[in-house]
Order: sequence, then structure tokens, then C-alpha cells
Amino acid sequence: MTNITRRTFITISAATVAASAIGFPRPGIGAGKRVVIVGGGIAGATAAKYLRLMDGGIDVTLIEPKKIYTTCFLSNEVLWDHRNIDSIQFNYDALGKHGVTVVHDVVTAIDPGSRRVTIKGGKRFNYDACVVSPGISFNWDAIENYTPEASQKLPHAYQAGPQTLLLRDQIKAMKDGGIFILVAPQNPFRCPPGPYERASQIAWYFKNHKPRSKIIILDPKPEFSKQALFTAAWERYFGYKTGNSMIEWIGEADAGEVTRVDVKRMEAIASSPYKGDVINVIPPQHAGKIALQSGLADDTGWCPVNHRTFESKIHKDIYVVGDAAIAAPMPKSGYSANSQAKVCAAAIIAKFSGEPEPVPSFVNTCYSLITPEHAISVAMVYNLGPKGVIQEVPGAGGLTPKDASDEMRKREVAYAYSWFRNITHDIFG
Repeated sequence: MTNITRRTFITISAATVAASAIGFPRPGIGAGKRVVIVGGGIAGATAAKYLRLMDGGIDVTLIEPKKIYTTCFLSNEVLWDHRNIDSIQFNYDALGKHGVTVVHDVVTAIDPGSRRVTIKGGKRFNYDACVVSPGISFNWDAIENYTPEASQKLPHAYQAGPQTLLLRDQIKAMKDGGIFILVAPQNPFRCPPGPYERASQIAWYFKNHKPRSKIIILDPKPEFSKQALFTAAWERYFGYKTGNSMIEWIGEADAGEVTRVDVKRMEAIASSPYKGDVINVIPPQHAGKIALQSGLADDTGWCPVNHRTFESKIHKDIYVVGDAAIAAPMPKSGYSANSQAKVCAAAIIAKFSGEPEPVPSFVNTCYSLITPEHAISVAMVYNLGPKGVIQEVPGAGGLTPKDASDEMRKREVAYAYSWFRNITHDIFG
């Protein structure tokens, strides 16, 4: 980072969020109030836990179809067996111990008029506030022939779980000298550095196990997150920009946008067809399905919210947090979702108690692992600007220096793993 050390940043940012957004527990103030949370990902689970921590009198119900949550962060390590998938999987038992009622079912409707949530099993839940954390869904119409069925042959692996294991098995089975094609999505999308971290880690695996193989990244964008840091590492480890490069990035200037796939021929078609042995298609994204069905999204496919509270700008008493929310310049990341959920919980508590909503601060840190001993990161603190819109705090964050020492890059790996342990304990512990 350019202006403060990593440890200082984490200390300051954690204190900022805690002091300005969470405040102190207020047991009993919200007694009799009901909050229904739709979606048990990072944002939803965080909101559930912190609502109960801040006011034990609130009745909090979390509705999530899966009994096990698999984090997307660190899932790229599963693709080359550097990590077991069970190490990134968490259950909801601890939320129950915090007093959250966890219901494993699918939400079929959110009715803002009657303030009621209906699940597939038929049961209805009335709410005083509803927090919607639906994550992302894929725009299956964006790439011709790329359908949910096609993703079983050309996996996206961008919702961690079975797709992660499917892509892992394809990578392991790929012949030495094969071509791995990664189709990157247009902005905005979940975890902006994610595709490039994935390419880096798979290239490291190829270098050590399938050294004649090659990765082609087809990208509709003119640039990507942490590009200078990624490409510097690619030059160091994978011969990037040489005639023998293991990674080739084809961006907007070179017509890298994929408009069609041919599953049978194993081709991704941009300005010309690219044939691969394994094709990883990460399609364009929008808010999760229930948000779209409930009319919480605008024409962009994402959900406009009040940045001070994360209450929907479309439906009163419904809050949208995490990837589905429009919260730029905050990226769609796990740490952003965690930070937003705490702010949202504090705003709901304040509303129930008849007090002004706290003025929030937010934080994000995003680590990208390139090799087992080389990681890079970006970090930022955010607050509200004069118009109530999220803005970056000048000088509060930064990138890993491009000239960082090998020792610092190894420390970044340790920081990444420590961050993972801390945030998952914060949410599911």
C-alpha cells in the first residue's frame, strides 16, 4: 500500500466501521420487531448476526436454501488442488446460537405492500424490515448458446460449489499442451480481480505440471482490476509478452468480446473462433433472481439503494446489501458485502428506536494470490460524500507496490489467509 501499512489499514478500518456504523448493543429496544433476511451469503449472514448482536430483542429470520455456504474468495485455490473445498465451506449453526432463526428454503415472493415474504414450502413471514442479499445471477442471454445446460460442459465456476469441482476436474484431466480459455465478463461483476487471479493460479499449476499448456483470456474490457500488478507477475513467472508466454490476454482493442460459444466444437467465438480443451465462461451478471422478480432492480439489472442505510430506492422497508446493490465506487466483493451489512443493520436498529441513522464508513480489502508465495492486494476506506453518495477517502488505501520485495509478497499471502480466517469467523462464528 502506498500511504499506510497493511496492519495499520486493517486496524484503522475495523475501528472506523465499528465506531461509526455499529455503535453499542442496545438490548430490548427493538423487542417485537421482525426482520426477515433473504439470502444467507456474506451480506445476509453478517446482517443477521449483527442485528442480534446490536439488539437481542429483534426477531431475526434468515431464509437460505443451502445448508452449507461455499465462499467464492479462495475458491480459485480449489481449482488446482491447493486447497480442499471443505476449507471454504460453512454452516449456519453459529447463527442459531446467536438467536437467528434459520430457515432452509427458497423465497418465491417478497410483497412490499403487505410486508410479507413467501417461501416455496408455502409459509409466509411478516416483517418490519426485510434485508435482501440475493448475490448475483447470470445473464444467460448475453452469450449465444451459453445456457445453464452449456455450463455443465463450459463451467463458469463463479458461484462456488459444484461448478468449482467440475472446472477443477477438467483442468486436472487436460492434456499437457492443451489450451485453457477463460472468457471474462463485462463490468460490473462480482470480484473484479477474480478472473485474472484464476488465470494466474492455473498458469502456476500448468508451469509445474503441464508446462506446454497455454491460457487465453478473452475479455470485452479495455483494462482490468490490478492490471499492472498482474501483468508484472505474468512477465516474471509466465513469460508474458514474449513469444513463449503461457498467458495471452486479448482485450477490447483486439476484439476480445465473446458473443457466441459452440459447445460441441469447444469454441469461444469473438472476432474469430478460439478452440480450447477447457473453456471457462464467466458470463455477464446482474442482481440475484429474487431481486429481479421483486422489482428491486432498475434498468441496469442492479438494485439502487440509499447509501446511508442501504434501503431500496424502489420499495420502502426493504434493504439490499452485497453484490446486488449499486454501491460504486465500492466493488462487488466479500469484504464490501460484510461492511455494507453492518451499516445496514445499524440503520435498521436506529429506525426501530426512532433515532437518526448513523453516518457510516465502509472498508474493502481484496487479495489476489498469484503463486503460493506471491499475492497482491488493493484496499480502500469509504465514507459518504456531501450528496449522500459513497466516496473513497483520499489517502486511506492503496495497492501493493509494483516493486514490492519477495518478502512483502509472501507476507501478502499470509495476510490473505489471515483475512479469510477473520472474516469467516466474523460472519459464521
